[in-house]
Parts: sequence; C-alpha cells; structure tokens
Amino acid sequence: MGRHAVQRILMAIPVLLGVVLVGFLLMQVVPTDPALVRAGPTATPDVVEALRRDLGLDRPLYEQFGLYLWRLVQGDLGVSIINNVPVIHELGNTIGPTLELMVASLIWAIPIGIALGTAGAYWRGTVIDRLITGFGVAGGSIPVFFLGLALIWYVGFQLQLLPFTGRGGPLWTIEGLKAIALPALTLGGTFIGPVARMTRTAVLDVLGADHVRTARAKGLGEYRVVTRHALRNALIPVVTLVGLQIGYLLGGAVVTETVFSWPGVGRLAVGSILSADFPMAQGTIIVLSLGFIIINLVVDVLYAALDPRMRTA
Repeated sequence: MGRHAVQRILMAIPVLLGVVLVGFLLMQVVPTDPALVRAGPTATPDVVEALRRDLGLDRPLYEQFGLYLWRLVQGDLGVSIINNVPVIHELGNTIGPTLELMVASLIWAIPIGIALGTAGAYWRGTVIDRLITGFGVAGGSIPVFFLGLALIWYVGFQLQLLPFTGRGGPLWTIEGLKAIALPALTLGGTFIGPVARMTRTAVLDVLGADHVRTARAKGLGEYRVVTRHALRNALIPVVTLVGLQIGYLLGGAVVTETVFSWPGVGRLAVGSILSADFPMAQGTIIVLSLGFIIINLVVDVLYAALDPRMRTA
C-alpha cells in the first residue's frame, strides 16, 4: 500500500509541473500588460517601463519561468498586482471557504446518490427504477449556474427562506449553515445523478454474482445481502467516479462561488483573471490544479485498498 502511494505521488510531480507551465504560458498570451495594470492608466511610459523591469517582464520568457519556478519552490507565489498583498495570504483566506463548500456539498450528495443507485438496481425495471434513472439523467444535465439561479429565485426571493449572498460564518454556527445551504445544494445537486447511475450499474452487475446468490441461499436478509455483499463489492467503480467527479466539482465551485458571491478560491480566480492580476490568477490555477491532483491520489490509494490486485499495478 505504501509503495503504491509513493509511486502515484512521484507520477503526480510531472503533472503538476506541466500544469504550472501551461498556467504560466496562458497568462503570457493575455493581451494585457501587468506593468500597465499596476501603474494605472495615467502612468507615463517611463514609469511603466520601470515597473516592467521591477517585475522582471523585460527578461526572456524562459528566464521568467525559471525564476517563477524558483520562487514556487521557496513557497513564494508572488504579490498581487491589484492590492499589493502576497498571493499566498489571499489564497489562505479563500481555501477554507472553498473546502467548506465542497464538504457541505459532498456530505449529503454522495450518500443520497449511492442510496438512489442501490434502490434503482434492487427494484430494477419498476417505476422506482425509472424515476431514479430519469432523476439521474436530469441531474447530470442541468448546468450548475442554472440550478443556482433557480434556487436563488425560488428559495431566496420567492420564499425568502435562506440567504444567497456571501458567507455567514463558520459551519458550526447557525448563520454559517444557512449561508452555505443554497451553494451546497447547487454544487451537490449536479453530483447526485452521475453517482446514482454508476452505483445502479455496478450493483446490478454484482447482484447476479455467485457470492450474492450464496448469501441469499444461506438465509441472510435482503438488506444485509444488498449492503454487505452487493454494495460493498460494487464500490470500486463508484469510488473511481466519485473521485473524478470531486475533481470536476472544483470547476463547478468556480461557477457556484461566483453566482453566490462565496469568498472562495474559485471566485478569487475569476476576479483575478478579469482584473488581469496575473500573479493571483497563476496562484489560483496552481491551487485548483493541486487540489485535483490530490483528489486523484486519494482515489488511487482507496482503489488499491478496495481492490488488492491494483497494488501490484
């Protein structure tokens, strides 16, 4: 198990370097001069040129990238062009709300998705199965922003039950739970459908296996047969899908945080790109990419834990 984890970590290092390179190059093709953004529209050409030298923008591109990598190794993500605050400080203030949003979304979406998929597989071909399948298809097809705007309009404006702007506080407070309810419903709502469909397919495959028929022949109850013998063995593809979907949730979090003005990394990324704050934008890209890589590493380790055959792969 430990060897498998180390191998996956070593494989992730080149991926992270590639992400850093792509993010760096993308910021170079943006038709905006960072020195002009920092100097302001009324700055003279001499001031702009001095700022370019100060920011190292007058050096060759490969030298800029090398210096950027050296700073990253030292834990220096640069300084924001807009507010002159270290990027790592801004990211430190936004990572917490983003993690809160993702945890609040997954903590209810994963169990419901697995439960719906298992129920659809057990009652295959019935009205319940068709309803669950239709719900799964619809849930996976609705865009995140549409679901968020619909919840804002109905729950926020019409019923006025929950707030829909900003973060009300930590999750352990009533204000924090109320504030995160709609964003978590929005982000988690698009997660249930794919999980339910994958769980249904995986459980259907296992329900016809020999060990499940043997468990029934021994007189075990249906609940125990389904949960202990069918669902447990069907979790491998479900865990893989959940891990991949959690990675994609980072992209959905960008939209959700923007719609609900949630002070997370996604909203910070959108704001920094729109304001041409290149150091901040590069920092958010690295953090979001690192989160995706870490999630995939965790999925690989869990995959090996559930299926011992993968440990020798």
